[in-house]
Amino acid sequence: MPDIESLKRAPNNIDAEKAILGNIIIDPASFESVSFLKREDFYIDEHKVIFDAIADMANKGQEIDTITLVDALTKLGTYTSGDASRYIKLLVDSATNTNIVPYATIVQEKSLLRQLIDASKQISDSAYSEIGPVADILDKAESAIYAVSNQKYSHEFSTIHSLLTETYQILQHRMNNPNEKFGIQSNFEELDSTLVGFGPGDLVIIGARPGMGKTSFAMNIACNVAKSMPDRAVAVFSLEMDALQLASRLLASEALVPGQQMLDGKLTDSDWQRLADASSALSKTRIFINDSSEITVSEMRSKLRKIENLSLVVIDYLQLMHDSRYSENRVLEVAQITRSLKIMAKEFQVPVLLCSQLSRPPRESREAKKPALTDLRDSGAIEQDADIVMFIHREEYYKVGERTGEDLSDHETASIIIAKNRHGETKTIKLDWYGRHFRFISPSRYDDNEPAE
Repeated sequence: MPDIESLKRAPNNIDAEKAILGNIIIDPASFESVSFLKREDFYIDEHKVIFDAIADMANKGQEIDTITLVDALTKLGTYTSGDASRYIKLLVDSATNTNIVPYATIVQEKSLLRQLIDASKQISDSAYSEIGPVADILDKAESAIYAVSNQKYSHEFSTIHSLLTETYQILQHRMNNPNEKFGIQSNFEELDSTLVGFGPGDLVIIGARPGMGKTSFAMNIACNVAKSMPDRAVAVFSLEMDALQLASRLLASEALVPGQQMLDGKLTDSDWQRLADASSALSKTRIFINDSSEITVSEMRSKLRKIENLSLVVIDYLQLMHDSRYSENRVLEVAQITRSLKIMAKEFQVPVLLCSQLSRPPRESREAKKPALTDLRDSGAIEQDADIVMFIHREEYYKVGERTGEDLSDHETASIIIAKNRHGETKTIKLDWYGRHFRFISPSRYDDNEPAE
């Protein structure tokens, strides 16, 4: 008696395949409506060959009919002339003289199911083999499933008329709603005014040299977004700092309680009240923190799919990310990572804030050395893939030799240099920096040592 596996049949629809090919032979113009199909989408090998021959003839502008197609198949050596004629006649008899796009959709979906079965088998074989790190096996499994799911969607051309109509509707809506905010707002007023918010699909680079506060700036934005949009989620991938440490810094920043005092436990009654109020406010937000230090872009995508109503993704930071496929060439590796992150931003239609380390300038030029696009480490692809590039610069940081540690904890002025802005102007914005609280604040928004509203 045959086993269950031998009774299983790969998903297919032979009648739909015959109808597609038969209709194209009768009406060659109908090929254009199903040109999204590929050879591999057909289940029967003979159908693959025939579709290939039709596609080749169409691409060359050749006449397609029973005679020319039989001749093409005979030259390929797949059929004898008699066999080709008989099978082409069978296909023509299967034609329906109707719209064949629904048939093509059926064939494509059956193909995707077969590919999913193949991917599942590869995943199963890989898992049973136990060869390589489990993380690599999981990454390959995720990539295999994503490769299948990504084939279903292909973007067609948009006419300029439809695009202009949509643009006009957006402009009309903005004119009628002047106070409505567009994009994700950082709640730093001048920054939002310049960038018009972070748009869906934007890859935003926050670059800084060590010690400038790039993690604090990114987390300040994440916290501001989460508080202003309590029903939307903010996902944070922290490759350097563990989740508990990052949460502690978030609490210190929100409560405006010095981080050092939290570490020492030297808290006043006023500090405890501020911490309680800040904890209550943060608990109402939907901030998710993942502190996996070896996470890949594929793993990030997998985890993000499980988060509902996502609004923003923060990644800290690029130089700690790796892609094993390009580990021998760091430039190619970083290029692949930034490209994948840009694709991820477009896939989820949310802005992705990516922190990036800048190399330190020579000691003799540090005071005057403001960061520029050329300072982005490892790859020019960082600038190329980014929609927005911002640098953090604090002149006071380089005066460490002239000041005491206590002085350095006081309020300073920070420059946020918008070096690239695909949506508008580039400029430098000033923010107040409170290092003891890990907090950037718009100038004069709060008095020193006053809690955030």
